Amino acid sequence: MNQPSARALRPVSVSMLAVVALVAALLAGSAGTHDPALAAAQAQSSQAGTHAMTAPQVAFHDQMRKLWEDHVTWTRLAIVTFADGSPGFGATATRLLDNQVDIGNAIKPFYGNGAGNQLASLLHDHIAIAVELLQDAKSGDTAAFADADARWYANANDISDLVSSLDPVVWPDAAMRDMMKVHLDQTLAEASAELNGNYGASVADYDAIHQHILEMADMLSSGIIKQFPGRFR
Repeated sequence: MNQPSARALRPVSVSMLAVVALVAALLAGSAGTHDPALAAAQAQSSQAGTHAMTAPQVAFHDQMRKLWEDHVTWTRLAIVTFADGSPGFGATATRLLDNQVDIGNAIKPFYGNGAGNQLASLLHDHIAIAVELLQDAKSGDTAAFADADARWYANANDISDLVSSLDPVVWPDAAMRDMMKVHLDQTLAEASAELNGNYGASVADYDAIHQHILEMADMLSSGIIKQFPGRFR
């Protein structure tokens, strides 16, 4: 998939009422959900963090957090620069796409080049479809938005399924799917708030996104450490 250009994302007229109504409808169905598998996986990750960690474990834990913090930070900057029509969007989008390669590279020493490249490719699509959602929301094209939204959540399931396939015991598929769904729901809310000029809500949404992504990063790093203890002595 080709990288989205800054020119293609030039601001157009928008019906904000349509954006608000569409995003609110999409988010309403996800309110109040609870997945026992997710809770169990989070508890496992939390318990792993209570034990004394070796220096290599700490370094890997911090690396994984940095990669996923970059993911949500550059996503936020892409949303903000897009909403503002900033010429800085192109450089921001490029850096965001580079982050997806970095995340894929991080798992290659453990699962091989094939798995790392597949994860990077799926994450690249995750970003590319998100850009489509921004374009469609800003133009008020509800049909195109709904189509992109369905593909975005399907892509999130593909990412979850890939990670779970690497070790279904430490990463149950239901837990990974729920983790990714929360991430998408939160990012959609953040983008909607930013596009509608509700900047206080956008900032609050990002705080929630940041906290959640750290939990997901810890879930991933603790799982890898558990699978490959000999690599972290």
